[in-house]
Amino acid sequence: MLITGFFGVLALLSWGLFLFALFAFIDSAIRREDAYRAADKKTKPFWLIVLGLAAVVMKFFSIFSFLPVIGLIAVIVYMVDVRPALKQVSGGGRGDRRGGGSSSDGPYGPFSR
Repeated sequence: MLITGFFGVLALLSWGLFLFALFAFIDSAIRREDAYRAADKKTKPFWLIVLGLAAVVMKFFSIFSFLPVIGLIAVIVYMVDVRPALKQVSGGGRGDRRGGGSSSDGPYGPFSR
């Protein structure tokens, strides 16, 4: 019973890692090509290949193998380094105010009185 529960947790962890890699792949696919160059990160095809391979590896290899760990490192690098740089170059995301703007700005620009 304990072993069955352990493998159930590992299966959930494996699915979570796969979905994380799939999210990163889809996110990299919807970003513009020129944003990668402007942010001085690798090219869009490079990240699509790396993140696509990471998703495939996480889906089909055991979590105890070293390949999913390498894939997870690539996904983490994309999520914490490349993605924020792309968002900054592209003008931020939904409701992201960290890039600047005044406190009197509305969703479509400054408020007029």
